[in-house]
Amino acid sequence: MARSNPNPLAELRALRAALAPGARLLGIDPGSRTIGLALSDVTLRIASPYGSLRRRRLADNAAEIAAIAAREGVGGLVAGLPLARDGSLGPAAQAARDWARALAAAASLALAFWDERLSSAAVNRMLIDEADLSRRKRAASVDRAAAAYILQAALDASRPATASG
Repeated sequence: MARSNPNPLAELRALRAALAPGARLLGIDPGSRTIGLALSDVTLRIASPYGSLRRRRLADNAAEIAAIAAREGVGGLVAGLPLARDGSLGPAAQAARDWARALAAAASLALAFWDERLSSAAVNRMLIDEADLSRRKRAASVDRAAAAYILQAALDASRPATASG
């Protein structure tokens, strides 16, 4: 199996460094039927669930993402990459990577990937344990919550070191 980018953090830090001041990042959890979305704040510290899109033709989804980016001041995308447990780039991750690259190109946005292994499971557990949501309400929330989980992890990991003093 193909290996993933050996250093996704470097890719993410480069994306973050290239953003215009005040630009946000849009997190994407690319599911087979639904695309979960999360939006960072302008300081790139906090990710919040934003919404979800029905997965349709790439051109349609790219137009929707481009419109959101323009409206919300988004300068780049962070897409979840469903790596295999051993970190390899299996068929699902290859498909997600290819789709996200095509989406980013069509929407004219920079892109970085973040390992999303177990993010949906963690979010489901949180929604069951902490929010006590029913299965139907959980299904409606899990995509955008998973996108926020992915984006928050990426923001935390890529935060520039601060000088202590």
